[in-house]
Amino acid sequence: MISLANAALRIYVALEPCDMRKGFDGLHASASRHLRDGRLGTGQLFVFANKRRDRIKLLESLTRFCEGRLQLVVNRAKSRAAPLKSCEFLGYKLNNRAKLAWTEKARHRFKERVREITRRNRGHRARDVIDELNLYVRGWLNYYKHSSTYSEVKDLAEWVRRRVRLYYWKQWKQPRTRRRNLLALGINPGRVRLATRSRKGYWRMSQNSIVRTALNNRWLEEQGVPDMRAIWIVLHHGPKAHV
Repeated sequence: MISLANAALRIYVALEPCDMRKGFDGLHASASRHLRDGRLGTGQLFVFANKRRDRIKLLESLTRFCEGRLQLVVNRAKSRAAPLKSCEFLGYKLNNRAKLAWTEKARHRFKERVREITRRNRGHRARDVIDELNLYVRGWLNYYKHSSTYSEVKDLAEWVRRRVRLYYWKQWKQPRTRRRNLLALGINPGRVRLATRSRKGYWRMSQNSIVRTALNNRWLEEQGVPDMRAIWIVLHHGPKAHV
């Protein structure tokens, strides 16, 4: 169910077919479930349809109503009568639990931008890369703070940290430099050679147990790498939430 509003009237449109045999009481209960406080009041208009052709007619009549009565501009190219799950708006969609989530396009754009920031041939200082990454990640999470995608945020958080490990490993480059840094980060001297002399690629080494132990989550956070999970929790539950 979506809502359109002006100063005096809020319109709620059910985009899924409704069983009109429920009667007024049944439709009243369906509408109440979609409101935050569960209460219906004055200044609210609920629109239901039970067939696809009715939804198409409904779309046409609502377009005329919005453009005429409410003086709103309707983008006809982006307006359609479709199942709610297939609709996207400004990077948002509804998931299977009817909760807001970001779209696949939004997720793809996020990962592409992070790859661009952390690409291994940039030649920038790690501090500068982390600052740029921090700015982008926080801005992106603030925009999508209404989404209910905690599990996806956890996965993305780990992926972002892995991209940063890859960048550090590429910057260190020479085996002697890698050895010096790994030893400084507390890795056993007997194990260091297993990583510094490895012929695996940068992406595979970013997941290597020795590299992960040296560049652990706490160390990365101390360097300024954003913890997406912690940011998401604070945005959803307030600054006093337990992270």
